[in-house]
Amino acid sequence: MDFLPHTPEDDAQMLEAIGLGTLDELFEPVPAAVRLGRDLDVGAALDELTLIGHLSDLAQRSRGASELACFAGGGAYDHYVPAAVRALAGRAEFATSYTPYQPELSQGVLQAIYEFQTAVCEIYGMEVANASLYDGASALVEATNLAARVTKRERAIVGATVHPHYVDVLRTYTSGLGFDLAIAPYGPDGTVDWSAVDATGAAAIVTSYPNVFGRLEDVAGAAEVARAAGALTVVVADPSAMGVLASPGSLGADVVVGEGQGVGNGLTYGGPYVGLFATKLELVRQVPGRIAGETLDADGRRAYVLTLQAREQHIRRAKATSNVCTNQTLMAIATAVYLSWLGPEGLRHLGEVCVRNTAFAAERLASIPGCEIAFDGPRFKELVLKTPMDGRRLARRLADRGFLAGPGLGRWFPELSDHLLIAVTERRTEDEIVGLAVAIEKELAG
Repeated sequence: MDFLPHTPEDDAQMLEAIGLGTLDELFEPVPAAVRLGRDLDVGAALDELTLIGHLSDLAQRSRGASELACFAGGGAYDHYVPAAVRALAGRAEFATSYTPYQPELSQGVLQAIYEFQTAVCEIYGMEVANASLYDGASALVEATNLAARVTKRERAIVGATVHPHYVDVLRTYTSGLGFDLAIAPYGPDGTVDWSAVDATGAAAIVTSYPNVFGRLEDVAGAAEVARAAGALTVVVADPSAMGVLASPGSLGADVVVGEGQGVGNGLTYGGPYVGLFATKLELVRQVPGRIAGETLDADGRRAYVLTLQAREQHIRRAKATSNVCTNQTLMAIATAVYLSWLGPEGLRHLGEVCVRNTAFAAERLASIPGCEIAFDGPRFKELVLKTPMDGRRLARRLADRGFLAGPGLGRWFPELSDHLLIAVTERRTEDEIVGLAVAIEKELAG
């Protein structure tokens, strides 16, 4: 209570109301081992003008993607966000709206959500999408839960090349449910050999497209193994790649999820982001969260409403198919504006530039003495560079030279401690790519 604008008298009244004498008593249930154990030394209170200046000084200590050449990847990417996206998604009609329970007052937001769902279905090659989830990792959790409900099984086989953060979130959410997660290892080419995986008894096979190394997994092969075992195929797909890759739906996916940060939303210090979720029409009643639908009003005019939104998600929580009752509306609208602004031609051009830049980067970086490109084969937007130096250490050194790269893969894969992940989006120029290579050469030589 100390950090809220309460007076000592307010604190005393609240403590008296709950039958406690001191603030220390309030926090007794918190184990002592996890308490700070001392007061934070934040200094004396500042007036507003002085505080703004102090915060500005602190902010200037950080150097972000706007100041450095950003080759950092691993789940969040420095894609260009057109001015139109911010101009439209930031309109007050969207920024001030909340849950559109009253359709007669929310037609604009509901239509925007409907268009978002349509765009997600089109890029993923699926039949139905929801109004978004919190991020890509939570979308994967919901997809796996869906598979468990449909198959009545409690086991999932997850490719080792699915982003480790996604796997950690999935493990956290399912750990209390007795759910078994099996990890399918990756091979020398940086992909999973799904033909060698035994999916007996699995509810879902989970693969990435592209995977955490930027390599293209055999989605069709994974789907074939899943079908033979009576499991569902869940694909974590990068939406920015869908202009140049076959859609997951056309390759046999049952559920497709993804992170929408790279299509209309900035890096923004790690969030908020937006989770994409799409599936087949036959599974529509298992879809988490909400769906905006199109209908006709009493006068025969086109209208939009929330539909197939299971009431138990609000009032019968123990029997809910999901506890997700909301969505990331503003980020979803930004994604809808972005995909609409680019259109099919623009999305394909985006993918082609990313592929071309990545190929140029691979060729130039491979020429650095002592370095080589790991995991041969088709890739999109990311590559893995094997270096003579610890990957995490090299990434820190490169930041001092004006380049954000990484992460060093040793943080997730101990066997790849001398490997560095490098992302090359449409924003990176040939001069920047050459500059990165020169910076690496200098670090390794020094």
